[in-house]
Amino acid sequence: MSNGTETAGDFATHVFAVADAEFRKLVHDPLELFSRAVQPVLWLVLFGEVMARVRGITLQGERYLDFLAPGILAQSVLFVSIFYGISAIWERDLGVLHRYMVSPAPRSALVLGKALSSNVRALSQALVVYICALVLGVSMDMHLANIAAVIVFIVLGSALFSTFSLIIACIVKTRERFMGIGQILTMPIFFASNAIYPIGIMPVWLKTVALINPLTYEVDGLRVMMLRGSKSAVGLGTDFAVLFVIFGLLLVVATRMYPRMTE
Repeated sequence: MSNGTETAGDFATHVFAVADAEFRKLVHDPLELFSRAVQPVLWLVLFGEVMARVRGITLQGERYLDFLAPGILAQSVLFVSIFYGISAIWERDLGVLHRYMVSPAPRSALVLGKALSSNVRALSQALVVYICALVLGVSMDMHLANIAAVIVFIVLGSALFSTFSLIIACIVKTRERFMGIGQILTMPIFFASNAIYPIGIMPVWLKTVALINPLTYEVDGLRVMMLRGSKSAVGLGTDFAVLFVIFGLLLVVATRMYPRMTE
């Protein structure tokens, strides 16, 4: 019984060590957080205000800017996380990855630590979106339980897409290829979701794609928790379950592939 506890404790220590190393990188380069904060502000202020005047989007009485805010938060998390795998390529080139591989840490702990460390950037984006949304008069639900649920969805979404990013890095292995594939993937994932328009107005083929897109479920969960009076399209439990299961599958795949980065 004690051995199991020690093993669990050791695993958590390894996860924290990897996550802490990534956090320290940001502490030494806070400008990165500031530069990334510009994007969600521009989307909300410029895109949101313009699209609010488009009469073709019907939201059953809901303001478009209210509808958009959770989608922009999910987009920010996606854009931060989907390029996270490039750090693994840098670590391989600098020899850091080899030191990870010879450490006693389980490979799953290394991957999980990297997935969780991406949340520092994601949560900083959430703070920016919340401040901007409040300034713009978005109908935000500021109850602590709702904010805690938003954090859960951000953590899960960021971990999912950063793990997916790590898998891509394990396949392509070069920074140039990774950047190209990352740029190809971000826009289809974003636009084939309910982030900036409701699923109901999509053509059938796009609606089908949206329903298998994990970003759709992250946006749905965020929308319910962030906005007053918002209702889930598929159910909050379904949103969480879909994200959790996909993250678990990606974690298994990434754990198997991560050591191949050194080859």
